[in-house]
Amino acid sequence: MGSEPPSSPQAVEDGGEEDDEELSGGEEADLRSSSGRGSLLTRRGITLRVLLKDGLVEPGDGMLSIHYLGKNFVGDLLTDGKIRWVETGQIFNSPSAWATHCKRLVNPAKKSGCGWASVRYRGQKLVQYKTTWLHKYQPSADMSLVSEEDDDEDEEDGKAAVQADEKNKNNKPGIHDVMVSRRTDRERIPVRYCTLGTRDAAKDPHTLVELSAFSAINRFQPFNVAVSSNVLLLMDFHCHLTTSEVVGYLGGRWDTNTQLLTVLRAFPCRTRLADRESASAVEEEICQNLFMRGLSLVGWYHSHPRGPALPSLQDIDSQMDHQLRLQGSNNGFQPCLGIICGPYYHGNQGVASTITPFWVVPPPEQRPNDYGIPVAVEVTYVQDNFLTSDVLNEMMLLVEYYRAAPDLVQFNQYWCPDTTMMDKIKGSLSCHAPKDQAYSQILEHVYSQLCSMH
Repeated sequence: MGSEPPSSPQAVEDGGEEDDEELSGGEEADLRSSSGRGSLLTRRGITLRVLLKDGLVEPGDGMLSIHYLGKNFVGDLLTDGKIRWVETGQIFNSPSAWATHCKRLVNPAKKSGCGWASVRYRGQKLVQYKTTWLHKYQPSADMSLVSEEDDDEDEEDGKAAVQADEKNKNNKPGIHDVMVSRRTDRERIPVRYCTLGTRDAAKDPHTLVELSAFSAINRFQPFNVAVSSNVLLLMDFHCHLTTSEVVGYLGGRWDTNTQLLTVLRAFPCRTRLADRESASAVEEEICQNLFMRGLSLVGWYHSHPRGPALPSLQDIDSQMDHQLRLQGSNNGFQPCLGIICGPYYHGNQGVASTITPFWVVPPPEQRPNDYGIPVAVEVTYVQDNFLTSDVLNEMMLLVEYYRAAPDLVQFNQYWCPDTTMMDKIKGSLSCHAPKDQAYSQILEHVYSQLCSMH
């Protein structure tokens, strides 16, 4: 990025006007015993070292990132709370110091970095972890002071983005609108399952939960899964069309001899989640389609349009219900696969959606009031030979369904400064391409229909 690495790593302290000061161990301890110091806590008291000490974040390579005016920066979180910029090896004392340095490389007029609002830990803004710490250790602190830094940063960066692209505004319509919509998204920080405790009606049902591994709970995955590329393509297409959450079902076969669950077909629900009247009719139509094709219901999918592709507490309960329903009354085991698709989460790598297959293990018998344990399912993805007419027809039906929808994604707007929403959906769907490369010409008709909807 035009910066020479120092001969030996040295800590960079200049973080602009809003640098985070390092506190001594005694001062950090005082934070928990003192009260009425909301301003101190938000402006300088909570450092990365505090978050590390209290277990809200963990050190590691590539944990931190900054996205600014189309440029990406990656940093390592060190055990002492300092940040090492991967590209040069430079050491920074605080998020603001690193953010200011990186942003000045892109925009020399940048005065400060507002690091807690700019630096992300595992895709989530650090200011969210600061807020979590305050809720836990200083519930009386003024939360408005936390969001103030975030808002100031977003406003300044929004202006800089518009200025940087002013000369190209005729070629890039809507880029400011997209940046604004990105800033209004409420980000949810996933929690670990072990922190949930006993089921509690007061808990937010939209709380996201990190997936466990089967090995972490001393189990083996009790079944194998194979998913066809056409399933992923149709599901990903459906999830890209709208800023609202969508849902669909998965059809396939379960082989009791090989313990293999094969997912062969996706069935998008062309209905609104709150529209219960039409939901039953749509589900009946899907059941008939399954029967006509000789397939069984083997799972479901839904989207988290702008959030991480991780299950919420509500998703965990829904998945458990589906599993029990598919198992039936004959006590024969048949798995039910849940898939979450995150198309527009900015923590994703590149333009591809994050697709998360999961299953829920019931809580231990001695703790029946606990939540089910969401676990990651290992899946084999099978590339289809062709894009079938069934899938193409379903895509066109979805286009027609969302044509006049107020929450239709505007594909002529920008996902990021160099990528339109149309570029994004094309790039994501290309990850599920069949072997026959003629599919791209076939999909151009679908894409042209999307463009004509604005």
